[in-house]
Amino acid sequence: MQVKPFKVEEWMNEYEMDAVYNIAETCVDSLTVEELIRLSDEPEHFFGELAKMKLTYGHIEGSPEFRSLVAGLYKTMKPENVISMNGAIGANFLLLYSLVEPGDEVITVHPTYQQLYSVPESFGAQVKLLGLRPENGFYPDLGELRSMVSPKTKLICINNPNNPSGALMGEEMLREIVEIARSVDAYLLCDEVYRGLHQDPEAVVPSIADLYEKGISTGSLSKVFSLAGLRLGWIAGPLDVIKECVKHRDYNTISCGMIDDVLAVHALKNYDKIMDRNLGIVRTNLQILDDWVQNEPLISYVKPQAGTTAMLKYELDIPSEEFCINLFKTTGAFLTPGSCFDMEGYVRIGYACATDVLRDGLAKVSEYLRARR
Repeated sequence: MQVKPFKVEEWMNEYEMDAVYNIAETCVDSLTVEELIRLSDEPEHFFGELAKMKLTYGHIEGSPEFRSLVAGLYKTMKPENVISMNGAIGANFLLLYSLVEPGDEVITVHPTYQQLYSVPESFGAQVKLLGLRPENGFYPDLGELRSMVSPKTKLICINNPNNPSGALMGEEMLREIVEIARSVDAYLLCDEVYRGLHQDPEAVVPSIADLYEKGISTGSLSKVFSLAGLRLGWIAGPLDVIKECVKHRDYNTISCGMIDDVLAVHALKNYDKIMDRNLGIVRTNLQILDDWVQNEPLISYVKPQAGTTAMLKYELDIPSEEFCINLFKTTGAFLTPGSCFDMEGYVRIGYACATDVLRDGLAKVSEYLRARR
């Protein structure tokens, strides 16, 4: 299997651990183990019970409690519609590995997480990219999507809220996409790892798994729950899809970690507390970012509606990777080049880090821009 280098992951692996001001990170500011456990009314009891656990493989498809709590994040899903995986990256890969065959046609929005188009391409699928353009608010052109589907279309991949732009498709647009997928009997995968991180407190956006009989949702504890270190995610979808995923999963996963599962269950039980914390972070920090953009003459953007990331357009005659490397080396501020998303002239920012890191990081970007100007 030949697969293209995963540009954004290679970038993060190369520089992230040495960043002084990491404003490229896409998770909401991570929780410590103590912060997570102290969401419990009896944290000492929790640790005591954890110490007694025998470290076996555990429940192969995810513990019954985990699957039940994840199903509770949806309206129509039941525990048997859910399977655990090692993060959303594992969930996406397993889903693509289970459904996509050589010669299949796959349509994927772009820009998005590269996995959603490079992996099916590596499996021999014909991949068509549906461009998300800044002049259209990074929303898909549904007329273009209608013209792209065919009887050969096996799978349509979307990402909502979108990484890297922060665009959020509402229910009406999602239902139109469902009808397009249904017209050719295609599966519809929606990577929903940022689901619920909305800027508008009144926004209610359903999961694709609740809108379409062939809709499949992937999610994780990484972004919304601030627990990337748990490496636990899931697939939620039709029973026939879950059955196929289980068959393929036996060859590459067996089970996820028992301790990860226990901590994930604890996080899911405290969903409201974590969401209150994290919505406070993303809403406060986006206001800081927006104020900065309005006062930075060399920067413009399409203001994100959800998620943790935004694409910043800069007015300098320099490639985005060179921009980011020079910024990193001279100031310690760390951004992601637009070239990772095939968008030269842009950089991606992750604005859901600790608020002081965001403020200080943006000040360093301004310092760098002044020097370049």
